[in-house]
Amino acid sequence: MSSWIDKLNDRVAHSYFGKYFQLEHSGHRKERKGTKFTTELRAGITIFFAMAYIISVNASIISDSGGDCVCTPTANDPTCDNDTDYMACVYEVKLEMIMATSIISMISSIIIGVASNLPLGIAPGMGLNAYFTYTIVGYHGSGKVSYQTAVAAVFIEGIIFFILTVFGVRQWLARVIPMSIKVAMGCGIGLYLCFIGLQSSAGIGLVSLDTSTLVTLGGCPSDALSELGVCQWGRMTSPTMYMGLLGLIIMSLLLIYRVRGAILIGIITIAITSWPRNSPITYFPHTVSGDNMFDYFKHVVSVHSLKHVLGQFNFDLNSKDTWIALITFLYVDILDTTGTMYSMARYGGFTDKAGDFEHSTRAFLADACCITVGSCFGSSSCTAFVESGAGIAEGGRTGITAITVAFGFFISIFFSPIFASFPPWSTGPALILVGSMMTSSVRNINWDYPGDAIPSFITMAVMPFTYSIAYGVIGGIFAYIIINGFVYIVDKLSRGRIHPDYSQREDWWTAVFSRSFLPLWIRFLIAKARGREFDWHQDDYDFDDDDEPSSSSGQEQQNKEIGSETPTVVVNSSIHETPSTTALERVESMSYEKR
Repeated sequence: MSSWIDKLNDRVAHSYFGKYFQLEHSGHRKERKGTKFTTELRAGITIFFAMAYIISVNASIISDSGGDCVCTPTANDPTCDNDTDYMACVYEVKLEMIMATSIISMISSIIIGVASNLPLGIAPGMGLNAYFTYTIVGYHGSGKVSYQTAVAAVFIEGIIFFILTVFGVRQWLARVIPMSIKVAMGCGIGLYLCFIGLQSSAGIGLVSLDTSTLVTLGGCPSDALSELGVCQWGRMTSPTMYMGLLGLIIMSLLLIYRVRGAILIGIITIAITSWPRNSPITYFPHTVSGDNMFDYFKHVVSVHSLKHVLGQFNFDLNSKDTWIALITFLYVDILDTTGTMYSMARYGGFTDKAGDFEHSTRAFLADACCITVGSCFGSSSCTAFVESGAGIAEGGRTGITAITVAFGFFISIFFSPIFASFPPWSTGPALILVGSMMTSSVRNINWDYPGDAIPSFITMAVMPFTYSIAYGVIGGIFAYIIINGFVYIVDKLSRGRIHPDYSQREDWWTAVFSRSFLPLWIRFLIAKARGREFDWHQDDYDFDDDDEPSSSSGQEQQNKEIGSETPTVVVNSSIHETPSTTALERVESMSYEKR
C-alpha cells in the first residue's frame, strides 16, 4: 500500500501539476520541503470537515435577514414571525443559502489555491455574517438597510479591496505591523479557536453563558438552557459534551502516536456515532427542529434553485447607513483577513524576515475576488478560515490542500444534507487542538521588553474576549503606538538622557524597511522608464531553513563561548535578535561612517 502511495506521490511531483504547486522533488526553484500529494489531499479533507459547519450555520444566519422576502409588519407581529407565507419564504432562502454557501466556498477555495498556492479554506466569514444580518439588515429586514443594498455594499467592498491590493496597500499593512504583534495574532487566533471549540454553537459545549460573569462552566442538556442560553441545572451532565471530550482524547492520542489523519479520524468517528436518532447523543432529537434536520438529512442528495439569493443587488447608496456598513466591512475585513492569512502562513512556514508571506499579493487579490463572488450569491464577506490550521497541522503546505477543500464543497452542493449534519461536538475538538498548536508560538514573542510584551498580550487577550480577530489587532497596534510612541517622544525631548533599557527591544523594522514597499509592477515600470534591467525575483522570500543553523542559535553559542553578558532575545526568527546596541545607535553610526 505504502509503495503504491509513494509511486503516486512521485509521479505527481514530477508532473507539471506538481511543479506548479511546488511539491518536493518537483524541480521548482522554491519547492516546499516535505510536501506530498497524498498529504495535501488528507489536509484538505481535514480542513473541509473542520469548516463544513459553515454550510448550515451561514445559511441559518443569513436567512434570518429575510433575504428578498417581503415582511408586512403589524403591531402584534413586527418581524412577521407568525406570518406563515413569509416564514415559508424565509425557509426557502435558508435552503438556497445552504447550496449558495457551498458554491461560494468551492469557488473561493479554488481561487486561493490556484492563485496563491496556500493551504487555506475560504468561505463566508463568521462574525461578518452576523454583523451583516443582525446589525445592517436586521432580523427579518427590521434594520435600516435592505438585504439587496447590503449585498451590493459587500460587492463594492470586494472591488475596493482589489484596488488596494493592486497598489500594495494591504501588503504594506501586513509588513508594517510589529513582529511580536504578528506572532501574537497567531496565538490570539489559537485562543479564539479554542474558545469557539468550547462553546455549544460550534463546539463541545463545555462553557456557557452566565449573566454575571459572561461565561462559566456549562455542559448541561439542551432542555436545561434558558432562552438566553444560560444553564439552569445539570451542569456537566450533557452526553454530547462528553462525546466532544471523547473526540478530543481520541485526536490527542492519535497525534501522540503520529497517526496520519488523526484530526480527521476523530471528526468522522464522533459524527457517525451522533447520527442514530434513538440515542442520548443524537444530533437529531425528537423535537421540531430535530425532525426538520433529520428530514433534510434523509434526502441525502438535494439541489435547489437560487432565485432568492443570486444577483440580488440594489446599488442605492444614498443612505448614510449604507456607507457606514461599507466602511465597517472594509476595516473589519481588512484586519481580520490580514491577521488570519499572516497567522496561517506563519504557522505553515511561509513568512519571511521582512514580515511578509509568500504570494501575499496573489492571496490578497484572490481574497478580494472571493468577497465579490460571495456577494453575487447573496452572502456576506468571505474570508480565510482559521480552521485552515487543522489542515496545516496535518501537513498541508500547498494550494492542492485548498483545491481539495473546494472539491469537498463541490460534493456538498449535491450532498449538502450529509455535510450540513456534522454536529458541532465532532468538529469542536479539532478547533481546541489546533488552538493549542497555534498558541505554541507564544514562546517567540519578545517578553523581555514591556514595549513589545504588553501590546502582544493585549492582542492575544482581546481576540477571544471580544470574539473578533480585527479588534485584537486594533488593540495591539494602538497599545504599541501609544506605549512606544511616548517612550520615543520622551527620549527625543530629553536628548537621550531619559530612556529605558533598549537592549532587549525587538528590532523588527530593519528587515521590514530593507525592502521596497512599492508593488513589483510599479517598480518594473520605473525601471523601464529609466532604461534599467529588472529582476522579477528580487522579492523572493528568504525562509528559515531547518537544515541550516539559525543565526540566533549561532549568536547564543557565541555568547556562551566568550562569556558575554549582553542580553539577547533568542527565538526562532533572526528578526527577534536584539543585542544591547540599539537600532537607533546602529543607524546613527552608519550615517556617521557615510559622512
